[in-house]
Parts: sequence; structure tokens; C-alpha cells
Amino acid sequence: MARNELRPVIKLRSTAGTGYTYVTRKNRRSTPDRLVLRKYDPVLRRHAIFKEDR
Repeated sequence: MARNELRPVIKLRSTAGTGYTYVTRKNRRSTPDRLVLRKYDPVLRRHAIFKEDR
């Protein structure tokens, strides 16, 4: 099965400067701009803003 380009694999990098990343998929049709989520950063031991890194 070929990978679908509609749902590419993206990295979410912490804006807190810890260098921690999450890897996920996103739907380009529903969210064409860069993804921003608030997720847990285990280096900080608290929630932080994670932005899509290309």
C-alpha cells in the first residue's frame, strides 16, 4: 500500500526550546496551514505549545 500524500507525516516541535518532538499525521484538506497544538513536554514536565516543523 502506498502512503497517501493527503495525510503526510509531520513533526511537532516544542516551542519551549527543549527539543522534544511528537510525530503524527495530519489531513491537508481540513488543515492546510501549519498545525499548532498544546501537548505535554516531558522535559519541562508541563504542557507547552507544539508547532509543526517541516
